Amino acid sequence: MTVSQIAALDGFEAAVMPQGDREVNGCYIGDLLSWVMGRAQADNVWITIMSNINILAVASLADTACIVLAEGVEADEQILDGARARGINIIRTQLPAYEAAVTLSGLI
Repeated sequence: MTVSQIAALDGFEAAVMPQGDREVNGCYIGDLLSWVMGRAQADNVWITIMSNINILAVASLADTACIVLAEGVEADEQILDGARARGINIIRTQLPAYEAAVTLSGLI
């Protein structure tokens, strides 16, 4: 499954999609950035409610396929511009993190 395919799912929407063809191989849910850096795997979807600029550094270090901002969390323009510049995909959803992961679990 690709990041673009996730963004096309009901309840999911692309916020920034510079690498929509990137393949996804799993999922990690977490909001403690140091834990995400140490535990998320390359090409994972990272589901979080964090919306500060540091998510870009963590996604880059962990080499995640995309960040999914759950529970209606919005990223500001600084984050969206930084994501575009770094080639980091960001998807948003109104779903709680658990429900987003359950939706993705049968597809990845």
